[in-house]
Amino acid sequence: MQSTFNAINQYVNKCAVFSETEIQLFDSLLQQKTVKKKTMLLREGEICNFEAYILKGCIRTFCMDENGAEVILQFAVEDWWVSDIASFHEQTPSKLYIETLENCELLILTHEAKEELLAKIPQFERVFRLMVQRNLSVTQNRLVNTIAKPAHDRYVEFLERYPSVAQRVAQHYIAAYLGISAEFLSKIRAKMATKR
Repeated sequence: MQSTFNAINQYVNKCAVFSETEIQLFDSLLQQKTVKKKTMLLREGEICNFEAYILKGCIRTFCMDENGAEVILQFAVEDWWVSDIASFHEQTPSKLYIETLENCELLILTHEAKEELLAKIPQFERVFRLMVQRNLSVTQNRLVNTIAKPAHDRYVEFLERYPSVAQRVAQHYIAAYLGISAEFLSKIRAKMATKR
């Protein structure tokens, strides 16, 4: 059973030093969940009651624009967390959708479990602060790229930064993440192929 928690325990131990007892308490508060591909973990209007650590699989977070088109905000794979941070912490309705793109194995920390964890082991605040900082850094970088860089450069950086995601995700999802049409992405890819 312990092997299930190895990856997440290594993750938290990189952030701070915990005793074996503290780690056991943390593990006991996590819910293990296997989720099929194309499952909606969260829909717009629902209150997000989870922070999910991905043991296996790929997940996308997206919203809808005023024309009903999907705008992908994030892809998350193994050793990443996925949640709607604002909805989770403020317990307010989400503006986001979170969907599995592959069969996933997750470790879920509910809002109640997190409150209990932080009450009993305040040092876990550091783990979650670093997690939020990482998320903010990724989001900020994405925002700058979307505003300041042409589509070709955004695509090249996406391939460099997330090589495993690019192999696992359909092209129309990557186009939605980059804020371009699937047709335009095909043209960029064709141009890159001829330059090789």
